[in-house]
Amino acid sequence: MTSAKFGALVMSALVLMYLVLVADRSFALVGSGEPIGIAIGSLMLFLPAVAFWGIYMELRFGLRIEKLGEELKKQNAWPQFPFELKPSGRSTKESAQEVFEQFRQDVEADQNNWKAWFALGLAYDAAGDRSRARKAMRQAITLTRKGPIT
Repeated sequence: MTSAKFGALVMSALVLMYLVLVADRSFALVGSGEPIGIAIGSLMLFLPAVAFWGIYMELRFGLRIEKLGEELKKQNAWPQFPFELKPSGRSTKESAQEVFEQFRQDVEADQNNWKAWFALGLAYDAAGDRSRARKAMRQAITLTRKGPIT
């Protein structure tokens, strides 16, 4: 188990423990019979439900991406990123842009290739654009659902 996975599990367990404690207090307030207690207790039940849903969705996303990454490694098809690196170890903006353009063109050439979308997501991530990286990864996941992973 990687340290990132272990950290995610520990944090999820702590949040779930917190949610159980909040839910317990919520039921106590709802059971008080007082209108304000019922209102606050009801809202306190809603918020843990939203938090639980968010944790579930993030863990599911991570596990699906990990599965796709393992498939690429098994096929020996992991994308290569020839970045020019700064002394800090991060890519220079110019080299990241060049690499990004290559993967963007691959996606434009074949919109239904989950491997191209996965590589584009990694390129976005390397360039520091996490929101677009996640969108590209979601597209890769969606494409693998439509057919077998090849």
